[in-house]
Amino acid sequence: MTIAAIAVALVIVAAIVAVLVRSKSGAALQAPTTKPPSVPGASPGRLGVAPAPSPTSGPRAVQGGTAAPAAPESLAPSALIVDHAAEVATAKSVAPSARDVTTLRKGLAATRGGFVARLAALFEQKRELDPATFQQLEEIMLAGDVGPKTTQTILARLRESLGRAELRDPDAIAAALRAEARRILAVQGGGGIRLVGKPTVVLMVGVNGVGKTTTIGKLATRYGADNKKVILAAGDTFRAAAVQQLEVWGKRVAAEVVKGKEGADPGAVAFDATSRAKEAGADLLFVDTAGRLHTKAPLMDEIKKVRKTIAKALEGAPHETLLVLDATTGQNGLQQAAMFRDALDLTGVVLTKLDGTAKGGVVLAICDELQIPVRYIGLGERAEDLREFHADEFVEALFGQESPIASAS
Repeated sequence: MTIAAIAVALVIVAAIVAVLVRSKSGAALQAPTTKPPSVPGASPGRLGVAPAPSPTSGPRAVQGGTAAPAAPESLAPSALIVDHAAEVATAKSVAPSARDVTTLRKGLAATRGGFVARLAALFEQKRELDPATFQQLEEIMLAGDVGPKTTQTILARLRESLGRAELRDPDAIAAALRAEARRILAVQGGGGIRLVGKPTVVLMVGVNGVGKTTTIGKLATRYGADNKKVILAAGDTFRAAAVQQLEVWGKRVAAEVVKGKEGADPGAVAFDATSRAKEAGADLLFVDTAGRLHTKAPLMDEIKKVRKTIAKALEGAPHETLLVLDATTGQNGLQQAAMFRDALDLTGVVLTKLDGTAKGGVVLAICDELQIPVRYIGLGERAEDLREFHADEFVEALFGQESPIASAS
């Protein structure tokens, strides 16, 4: 047999083997399989539960650029679409509020681990609120910077509202404490800025280092993302760094920054900025100011003049005067708020750095003693970490989940 004939024979044998392999593979693919009992709308192995799309399958995978595998024959493709639509509807109606409280709870971890944890430990002892327990409760609240006046108010209302039997019931005590916290925090005017005209002028005040300029940048980010035209006024004319910081924020959020020369009259800058906001049809004007000690009368007189100058440029302005407080200063922050309230017509408080203190009880003291609403709270460095303050959400997050206070509502 010649070499050519041997080569032809080998090719024929290889072709026959390939055909046999293909036929066996096809038979295996077509072999019948045993299917488990199915429930209408259910995927195999999960009775009565519609399948949730995984990161590598379903409509989400297609949107992400990854091809989705074919749906099983026992589950029509339309079922995937219906189930996904229901999942989205549920997320829109339920999940956002749950996520909001969860995120807020994480931001309040320091306070929950200090002030609230001590309250929870006291209630877990399952003792009635006798005089000794009331004294312990008072000590815990004072340590949490609730303040002596507000602490006495809360304890007095607990004594009045709880009957003899309820004083022996930890759940009733916890429910009464939560209700009292809600009552105190629900000061009229809380929550975010209300746009009352074009422009709505917001004057930001506070002592040095509390985060006024950063707060303005975060608020500008929030409203800029909502398609509002924002202008920033660099009224802290004594610190070149403050002007530069505001300019950085302005570039970041595409907001015009009105400034003067270093050491210029802050009132003049505020006047020019208000006039410019009117001409430009801006929705919001945020006016930054120099940090000033609340105990220094000349500095407080100066901020009064700035406020009057803004009113000359636009009748009724400023529409908001927000005091920025550092939550870590505790009772000192309460004193600052009292002094600024007496000097200016404050419309609200922005409480920054609340994520860095175990003494978040100062929020209760501010609302109770000064009757000034908390408008925003800062829980981190990102723009989205500046959150609108809502009393119910705050109480739920503060006294949430793992403490007995959470289960009593």
